[in-house]
Amino acid sequence: MTAIAAALPKLPKAPTGIDGLDEITEGGLPLGRPTLVCGSAGCGKTLMGVEFLVRGIQEFDEPGVLMAFEETADELAANVTSLGFDLKALQAAGKLKLDHVHVDRSEIEETGEYDLEGLFIRLGYAIDSIGAKRVVLDTIEALFSGFPNQGVLRSEIRRLFRWLKDKGVTTIITAERGEGSLTRQGLEEYVSDCVILLDNRVIDQITTRRLRIVKYRGSTHGTNEYPYLISESGISVLPVTSLKLAHDVSDEIVSTGVGGLDDMFGRRGLFRGSSVLITGTAGTAKTTLAAGFAHEICRQGKRCLFFAFEESPQQLVRNMGSVGLDLEPCIRQGQLYIEASRPTLNGLEKHLVTLHRLINELQPDAVVIDPISNLITVGNIAEVRSMLTRLIDYLKVKNITALFTALVSGRNVQQEMTEEGVSSLVDTWISVRDLEGVGERNRGISILKSRGMAHSNQVREFVVTEQGIKLLDVVIGPGGIVTGASRLSQQMQEQAQTLAAQQETERKDRELARKRRVLEATIANLRTEFESVEEELRQINHEERQRVQTLTHGRQQIAHHFPSEQPGATPEPPQHS
Repeated sequence: MTAIAAALPKLPKAPTGIDGLDEITEGGLPLGRPTLVCGSAGCGKTLMGVEFLVRGIQEFDEPGVLMAFEETADELAANVTSLGFDLKALQAAGKLKLDHVHVDRSEIEETGEYDLEGLFIRLGYAIDSIGAKRVVLDTIEALFSGFPNQGVLRSEIRRLFRWLKDKGVTTIITAERGEGSLTRQGLEEYVSDCVILLDNRVIDQITTRRLRIVKYRGSTHGTNEYPYLISESGISVLPVTSLKLAHDVSDEIVSTGVGGLDDMFGRRGLFRGSSVLITGTAGTAKTTLAAGFAHEICRQGKRCLFFAFEESPQQLVRNMGSVGLDLEPCIRQGQLYIEASRPTLNGLEKHLVTLHRLINELQPDAVVIDPISNLITVGNIAEVRSMLTRLIDYLKVKNITALFTALVSGRNVQQEMTEEGVSSLVDTWISVRDLEGVGERNRGISILKSRGMAHSNQVREFVVTEQGIKLLDVVIGPGGIVTGASRLSQQMQEQAQTLAAQQETERKDRELARKRRVLEATIANLRTEFESVEEELRQINHEERQRVQTLTHGRQQIAHHFPSEQPGATPEPPQHS
């Protein structure tokens, strides 16, 4: 199916160059056809037309014609100068043609004649003089106010749209919102090939702007309402660009900035490009953890964008300095940028556009938002969830590591659900909580989930010191893991038990040494006694051998002097004289 769809011819389109609009329209406006932009006063119709022309000239080298029926050329040029659009310079370069057509209904009623032939001639000359590829007509109501006859009016509208198609120019026609219809005449939306509806609404005293593609002949397009903003750089539309979940992933590991917390992850840190949520009640060091992460990113020579909704940059730098996190050098070197504002200053879309703009300008490696729970003050839960979904998807596409903090109420003991409902969207969820003991409150940290990585299931106690956050060793008592004073008591008991065991071991060693000495002394005595007996026996044997030798020698001498007495000897005969 994908190969077949890719082989099918696609409708030629003219990219607008407007941030986000080309993504929604899947390439831009229909090439060589009219597009109707309608909406109420103040929604930015004229600005969209002007930006369409300016971006076409600057980015695609397509000259354009702007024909206005309400504002003069000088007024239009002055109005858009603050957005960085220099219309007079583009006119001087021969890339842009501005023409103001004044339509006075009282004059028409006096003469009784009015048609669009003069407009066609005038517009055709402007197009041909600069070779225009783009045209903007602002606004169509002023042009058709001279037609009292509705039949003639409808006929002339059709003729205008057909004439524009025949000229082959990509056109934007602006129109005021009508009652019960998209436009006041109720016909333009039917003869237009593309209709864009701009809406400017106020909800809970906060202005929000929405854009919707009502129809687009011959092309698929985004059908939802998309927030858009008018900022100093023009119009920014915020589509959900990554709902297909086709972004790339990385195996690179990023440290949390806390060594003990890194040890709780199977790969000693977080995946780059992942999203991390830290939840907890007030006073559980969520901001300190977030600042530690930002400081670690900067220490590695990378760049971090920090959004603070509760503290000013100066206050944040001062507070983090007291816990060993010196953020000032990071800011001076351009590695850390802190954007601080109250959430109620702008609507959700403004915050999201600010995020997009700063991310595109700074190209950070990590983004921190502290806390996202404050955004509920400027929108309902569904809107906040939608905004955060778009933001998380956008950061994933950019492969930017994101860390969010969120305040949770203490009503839920487990505190495993955030009011924004984004806990299921993030890759890693870290919970910090109060561990109440006997007369004291301590802090504990645990990892509720971490996609694609083994992690510890323990609740680790941690303390905030002058050298940052330190995770304490796990101490297990009779009833499980103990913290605070119970930890100290357990440690003292363990130390006392260790000391008693050590003393008992030393006593046994001494007893063994004494017995060894007694045994060695006994062995020495027995050896001495044995040697004495052995010596005495040796002496007796020696004396016995000497006695035997003496006796034998005496016998030999006696036998030599008295041989006749030798047994068996023959006596010699006597001799006579």
